[in-house]
Amino acid sequence: MDKRKQYLEFWRRFLAQILGPILPVLILCHASAGWAGEPSISNADIEPFVHWLLDDGERLEDVRFAEIAETVSGYKVLPVDTTKTVDGAMLRHLQGSLDAMLLELAKAENPIHAVGRVNEISRHVEDFLLSHLNAAEGYECTIPPNATGRVQRSGYPDLRLFHTASGRVFYIDPKVYKLGSETSSFRSFYFEPKLETNKILDNASHLIVGIAHTGKVEGHWQLDTWKIVDLINFRVRLKAEFQASNRELYKDEAVLGESQ
Repeated sequence: MDKRKQYLEFWRRFLAQILGPILPVLILCHASAGWAGEPSISNADIEPFVHWLLDDGERLEDVRFAEIAETVSGYKVLPVDTTKTVDGAMLRHLQGSLDAMLLELAKAENPIHAVGRVNEISRHVEDFLLSHLNAAEGYECTIPPNATGRVQRSGYPDLRLFHTASGRVFYIDPKVYKLGSETSSFRSFYFEPKLETNKILDNASHLIVGIAHTGKVEGHWQLDTWKIVDLINFRVRLKAEFQASNRELYKDEAVLGESQ
């Protein structure tokens, strides 16, 4: 077994046998989601796991996102095939909507110019695409529900484009970035695999829509260009970390003293 497969197998067995459903990194133990109980974790249990994390040579540095999405959801990640009539039509519909978005959001009276931070732009982009993609005959664009059936705006993916005649689905995740930062190493894509809040519920193509901006000029955001990226061969890495909330951190029994 090669080292990558060995690491994947270690994670699967460790998470299934020790942590079960309590750790959010469920990509490697999807098959054990039915495990019940909450065993205590001893030093002997946790020690080999920590050693794996400390060994940089064994980290998950180069994994196809499609493999992760399929493992988490049970649904296939499909490539966009522009030689197929439906795929070509859906792609053109998305491209036309992105062109219309740049024109609409450039208007001086558009509410996008009232927001102060780049992070707030994304909601305006999503809302426009949601409306415009859904308005065309033969298409439905919605916010994907999660596995419990609840419509959820947060989390990947942001939009679900459905071709009504064929049943073909594109998942679309818009991202706003600074023009010229395409080669930056800053992390810009996050995917937290969970079962109940999983929003991948179709065999579908997965697309990132990147919208480049050049900042705010005289009170107006400048959205300049767009790119559509097929995630079929997109590769990601796992950042493993141990987390706790303030509720766990500031427990009364652990506090040694506090100001009066």
